Amino acid sequence: LYQLTEQRVAHELTALADLFDSAAMAEPYGEEVSIRDHMLQGAELAVQRRLGGPMVAAALLHDVGWAMGEAAHEHASADLLEPLFGVAVAEPIRQHVAAKRYLVGTRPEYHDVLSEASRMTLARQGGPMSATECAAFAALPACSAALELRSLDDAGKNADGATTNFADYAALLHRLMIRHLLAG
Repeated sequence: LYQLTEQRVAHELTALADLFDSAAMAEPYGEEVSIRDHMLQGAELAVQRRLGGPMVAAALLHDVGWAMGEAAHEHASADLLEPLFGVAVAEPIRQHVAAKRYLVGTRPEYHDVLSEASRMTLARQGGPMSATECAAFAALPACSAALELRSLDDAGKNADGATTNFADYAALLHRLMIRHLLAG
């Protein structure tokens, strides 16, 4: 079983690396930084803040859905990653757009912290949450993790680029994937 799991993990890591290194990840998507560098910066910040392996992985991979050409990139990313890493990685990713809407709904001044591109996408994503939506979001098990990922997302937009690369996180991703697949 371990041998088969190890082979699957090697295959999945190669596929993720290929997706991460795809031309779509070099696009700036309205920011001054590429999607790839944005995700790497988020992972770097998660390491610096000692947020643990699942949050580092979530930050590193949260926007891979853009490479898949999906409008709802957060769902595409989470759907791809949940079978590989579980909900600890996937749910914050699935909810990171909702976390932005929640923060604007509960703290209107948060809107001023958003980058111009994030403000524009906020409108397309449904705008600030209503009080009812905010209450439902706050009740989610992944609420605090989604808010943490949102913080990393907002902070990971430095035009100077990232100082790490995907390979720097391969051992962590390998370990998390093996742990999840063997537990399932």
